[in-house]
Amino acid sequence: MGKLFYIMGKSSSGKDTIFKSLMQDKEFSFRPLILYTTRPIREGETDGVEYYFTDDAQLEQIRTQGRLIELRSYQTVHGVWNYFTADDGQLSAEDTDYLAIGTLESYQAMRNYYGKEKVIPVLITLEDGERLQRALDRERQQEEPRYEEMCRRFLADAKDFSKENIKKAGITESFENTELSACLDRIREYIRKNR
Repeated sequence: MGKLFYIMGKSSSGKDTIFKSLMQDKEFSFRPLILYTTRPIREGETDGVEYYFTDDAQLEQIRTQGRLIELRSYQTVHGVWNYFTADDGQLSAEDTDYLAIGTLESYQAMRNYYGKEKVIPVLITLEDGERLQRALDRERQQEEPRYEEMCRRFLADAKDFSKENIKKAGITESFENTELSACLDRIREYIRKNR
């Protein structure tokens, strides 16, 4: 594999939009690394695009086969939701660059698995008030809004993406997503320097 550029950030910081824009950028010709989740699919999501939507039985099968790279489990207001990455052949030996979205924790697991020189962090930031408004707007569009879960994620992000945790992960550069076009320009330049 070439490089894996790993997008992460707090919920509703614009990671999905940035991911989709970079995937469409012909300059980079990224291949996506799709992570897995046992959470329910949201309105507007597609299996195999945002995630592979799966169940606990497939997670256990992947674990038994020794192909589980990292696993995060969250106790939500709707029960336990698992997010995980599997060594499932998505990252080939060819000289191709990949793009993924995950958490700070999953980034660290991927970096430990594939090597620091192969996994490049892309940390997206956004002021908390703006993030909360975006999260609320997104949730209102769902057939069954899950406001309690939205609030749980928002509060958990403060701990998960604390300055201390970011520093421990060795991340020194971040990309403020106040204005999408300017943010994408900075990310593109960063990718060019790190390819």
